[in-house]
Amino acid sequence: MSQLILFNKPYGVICQFSRHELHPTLKDHIALPGVYPAGRLDTDSEGLLLLTGEGALQHRISDPRWKLPKTYWVQVEGRVSEAQLEALRAGVDLGDFVTRPAQVRQIEQPALWERKPPVRFRKTVPDCWLEIIISEGKNRQVRRMTAKVGLPTLRLVRAAIGPWQLDGLQPGELRSIEVNLEDLPALSHAERPGQSTAPARKGSVSGSKAGPQPSFRFARRNKP
Repeated sequence: MSQLILFNKPYGVICQFSRHELHPTLKDHIALPGVYPAGRLDTDSEGLLLLTGEGALQHRISDPRWKLPKTYWVQVEGRVSEAQLEALRAGVDLGDFVTRPAQVRQIEQPALWERKPPVRFRKTVPDCWLEIIISEGKNRQVRRMTAKVGLPTLRLVRAAIGPWQLDGLQPGELRSIEVNLEDLPALSHAERPGQSTAPARKGSVSGSKAGPQPSFRFARRNKP
């Protein structure tokens, strides 16, 4: 069995253990020796970060070939239209790459902790919440996706990675669990080393021909 740490990364914390001149880091919150992040989360994003000291488990989680689905709750500026939702679902051309088809829906505001500092709103501009599930994790991908379709991100919280969810963890809190690699789902869409992936084609998720996609399940809406 391998130890896996589920950590609710607060806003403004950098995903590194070395000290930083301007921002707090993981070292300020996690005193466990010998654990390292399995993947990353932007400094201005919040929510689930996984850490482990087991190399095989870290590889399984962070290696993009496995494409573990990542669930984000995203507060965006503006009122979302069905055309914008379909654009996010189909795959967004960000210039340097086209995102894979995603699962996207509008949700009610989830029951979350108060962010510090609070989100800056414009009183004359409405906002809403989306749940976005992607199977990749390029740099600032979700923020770039929403901005591309005209919905700038105000707040971004990662609620789940694969089968692991926040499940009530508050900012700065962590939970340690034991994981057996053999019990993790075998993902048939994991690519072999050196296998190329064709760019995602435009179209809905159900009609996409861009190759096999992971099977997603939405995280529970109001349980951070």
